[in-house]
Amino acid sequence: QVQLVESGGGLVQPGGSLRLSCAASGSIPSFNIMGWYRQAPGKERELVASGTGVNINYVDSVKGRFTISRGKNTVYLQMNSLKPEDTAVYYCHLRASGMEYWGKGTLVTVSS
Repeated sequence: QVQLVESGGGLVQPGGSLRLSCAASGSIPSFNIMGWYRQAPGKERELVASGTGVNINYVDSVKGRFTISRGKNTVYLQMNSLKPEDTAVYYCHLRASGMEYWGKGTLVTVSS
């Protein structure tokens, strides 16, 4: 089993920044892809950013503002120039060996 624990969410004013962290533990396959999804109230969950190196995908709405980075069993999401429409629960995601794992999510609220 793989466990994912997110941290770093909170309340921030428009234009501000937050850094989300996710730590994976358990039986983690050496080859894995980690990323971040989010779900805003009343909307479907969407991919925010995923991958490493040259193989990184960002949803168009966050390009130029968000940056994903990896450690060995960690993934981070640096979020700059935050907008109210970025308000959502952000979920850490790991895919490996045909399996998918999710964290419980961390709430990001962008409001003045």
